[in-house]
Amino acid sequence: MISQKVTIKNPTGLHLRPAGMLCKEAIKYKSLITFTFRGGTANAKSVLSVLGACVKCGDEIELVCEGEDEERALQALVDLIESGLGE
Repeated sequence: MISQKVTIKNPTGLHLRPAGMLCKEAIKYKSLITFTFRGGTANAKSVLSVLGACVKCGDEIELVCEGEDEERALQALVDLIESGLGE
């Protein structure tokens, strides 16, 4: 299991479009991918779970990946979030 904290940079936070992009990327990997935010845990492969976390611009989440491709998954998701999730 590996994890890394990352700050959401896109101005609107994790609303539907960026949440969908995050999930689309997470689904590519076999690892269990979650993130923690304000004491809760969200499944990064579920759009509803990501939206339910109510993550806003400037919020810090901790991505957690566990599985055979965890390192590649974590790096890909961190890169995607740091690039602004397409916004």
